[in-house]
Amino acid sequence: MNKYLKIILFFFLFLYSSNSIAENQDFNLWVKNFKKNAISQGISEITVEKAFSRVTFIEKLLIYDKKQPEFIEKTDIYVSKRVSPLRIATAKKILIEKKDLLNRVEMEFGVPKEYLVSLWGVETNFGVHKGKIDMLSALATLAFDKRRSAYFSNELIILLKLIDKNKVNIESMYGSWAGAHGNFQFMPSSINNYAIDYNKDGKIDLANSLEDSFASAANYLKKIGWDKNAPWGAEVKIVKNLDKKLFTTDARDLKKEMTYKKWNKLGIVSQKDLPAKISYRLIRPDGDDGPLYLVSKNYEKLLHWNRSLRFAISIGTFADNLTYD
Repeated sequence: MNKYLKIILFFFLFLYSSNSIAENQDFNLWVKNFKKNAISQGISEITVEKAFSRVTFIEKLLIYDKKQPEFIEKTDIYVSKRVSPLRIATAKKILIEKKDLLNRVEMEFGVPKEYLVSLWGVETNFGVHKGKIDMLSALATLAFDKRRSAYFSNELIILLKLIDKNKVNIESMYGSWAGAHGNFQFMPSSINNYAIDYNKDGKIDLANSLEDSFASAANYLKKIGWDKNAPWGAEVKIVKNLDKKLFTTDARDLKKEMTYKKWNKLGIVSQKDLPAKISYRLIRPDGDDGPLYLVSKNYEKLLHWNRSLRFAISIGTFADNLTYD
């Protein structure tokens, strides 16, 4: 290797090493202060020390957080990857194989089984990809990062409280890069608010018990106001020019809500029957191009799961493939 290339390579390796050391030192200081804060909120020192004894800084998670497919892939690509013919076929088999459990959960919580199976399919490919990352390390890393520190700090505190109260087993707390756990990828706040021991075996197991998993997912949707009689929405076409201020392109900035009858007068035509008196918003995730959808309050409930327009569309589209075929 040319000696000048060696010098340049050494220089960049030195800079990378220096930045990594500095970042780890900053993280260690952050951990020290966070532990004090956790104890001040009533979490036992024993729990805090045990939890943080396994915490490590996982730098690659910061890259994942900035490159989520929900926000960078076009809608058609995003949906087609998650609502594939193979997944639809698998979901149909599950609806038959788990019929008794799914019918019981649907009857008790008022959430259609097709949506539950769709959520399971999109979130973890029916439990195949539940995640193997230590949740405490994931949440600590993302809480340390300034981009969404408040959100992940709160989730980490909630998880520590769940561990402290023996509501979850610290040894089983593994999940996604974002700190979500189990078949339906519950964040700690969702575990705390909605998870239930449906099979009455004395523990909530969202990773291994399909009974607890399906019932907890249904309980979640029921408690945030799922309407069992309403559709999620439908893809639509525009047959007249329409004010772009009526288009929702960001899940954090939902635009005007109107009945289908009023949207239709403005030139919006649905590709499937929509109840005329239910209110909908006009969604266009790709901005000035790409598919358009009218979506109901149920669609907005799916956004609680993942604040992404494309994610909620994929769940609704998946459920339609199971409901209308």
